[in-house]
Amino acid sequence: MSEHLTRWRERVRRNTLLNNAWRVAVFTVGTAVLLAGVAMLVLPGPGWAAIFVGFAILATEFAWARVALLWAKDTATKAKDKALDPETRRRNQLIAIGGGVAIAASVIIYLERYGLNLPWTAR
Repeated sequence: MSEHLTRWRERVRRNTLLNNAWRVAVFTVGTAVLLAGVAMLVLPGPGWAAIFVGFAILATEFAWARVALLWAKDTATKAKDKALDPETRRRNQLIAIGGGVAIAASVIIYLERYGLNLPWTAR
């Protein structure tokens, strides 16, 4: 199957008009997926996965996208290694627990100060 696709792509490359149309189509689809991924960073959805897929689509035809994809993969690998480091994980867990306790205490103090009745207080 891949040999058939390779021969087809070579035929398209030989025809300038078809090659340019193919590259425009790849650029359009890749950019659409990439922009959807960027939007999904703030909207519900798998934002980073869509961004990587968008770069992968673009990398099939464009060298700059191949470089960006390799850089992103390398950066993701470094971030994963750093996140899995036991010392860093322990520090991040302690920061998250401390932040959660501070937020919970702030909410309780706010509720007590402004006269809202909490379930465990009898007023």
